Amino acid sequence: MKTAVRLEGMRPSPVRMLSEGAPPDAISLGLGEPTWDMPKAAVEAFREISGPCNYGDNQGLPELRITLGRYCGTDAEHVLVTSGSQAALFALLHAWVGPGDKILSPDPGFVAYAGIAQLTGSTVVRYRLDAGNSFRLQSQAILDRVDDPAVKAVILNHPGNPTGAGATADELRAVAEACERRGILLISDEVYRDLYFTERPPSLRDVTTYGIVTSSLSKAWSSPGLRIGWAIGDPSWLQPARVMHSFMVTGASVPAQKAAVAIVEQSEEIHAQSRRELYSRWDAMRRSLKQFLGIEADTPDGAFYYWTKIPSGATADPLQFCLRLRDEAKVIVVPGFLFGEEGKQYIRLSFAAFPEQVREGIQRLSRLWR
Repeated sequence: MKTAVRLEGMRPSPVRMLSEGAPPDAISLGLGEPTWDMPKAAVEAFREISGPCNYGDNQGLPELRITLGRYCGTDAEHVLVTSGSQAALFALLHAWVGPGDKILSPDPGFVAYAGIAQLTGSTVVRYRLDAGNSFRLQSQAILDRVDDPAVKAVILNHPGNPTGAGATADELRAVAEACERRGILLISDEVYRDLYFTERPPSLRDVTTYGIVTSSLSKAWSSPGLRIGWAIGDPSWLQPARVMHSFMVTGASVPAQKAAVAIVEQSEEIHAQSRRELYSRWDAMRRSLKQFLGIEADTPDGAFYYWTKIPSGATADPLQFCLRLRDEAKVIVVPGFLFGEEGKQYIRLSFAAFPEQVREGIQRLSRLWR
């Protein structure tokens, strides 16, 4: 028996497959997940949980929606709690996009965007993030495409995975105005917004009430395993996504949501600690790149990724180069072509690992790099 057509060509996450096939003593500069501790507020909240463990409201516990609304400057009616931000993206796109439609997605961009789009039966149209502009959002790349009546959704990601590049308020405003005029679903994935180095990047919410902002506890709140995410926006956009999400998972984990209330209430303190952890890891990455590879690295706008070109001799077969790094140098990296055509000559280095691992990983990598 054959699988459904929607799954043709799809495989488990290639990022995770590279990690799962690695030697046991390999250092991972691949996965993008915090290596510092889950907030104490969550640990304490779990200790206090008692009584029945019920399903909960499928749009999220009221107390968490209120807390998130307060944090995001809105009210509970504008909040949908999901099982991670990827579930929010999945539910929104499946609720609003289908066969024959098009989704505009960044290139380079998070690998899940294309996979989710394929499952909806729609087509991904990539808009270019230009290396000449440090891969930051340029609204014209989107404006050139939104007049196509088949375009039903636009995805933004800032600071972005895999580049760490951000977006200015003016560029966000231009995209939002164009989407609003045409009634296009605009999703701004801002999961890395609170992991920044100098100034907090602007949110879509800083320039417009239009569109949906998605985020989660996975990055700046250092709790990816809780699988708590959310979508913030007009209830008319969220209600169909709520229906989709309820058929996917019924609702997010109730114990995790109770811990999430405690975490979000202490956001300022938790984010400050996460940024301290981020700075120490970036310092290790920056120094190691200079010492072992001779690279003078520019600080990204946010997130914990360094996006860099591979040696010219490796461009003919980037995957083979990355597999050699994994199996011979014993360091895991992610080939850039997985994130789109614009990434063919690049790799993504995650510096979310412990600083000493970051340093050792770059030193190992240098053995084959030169």
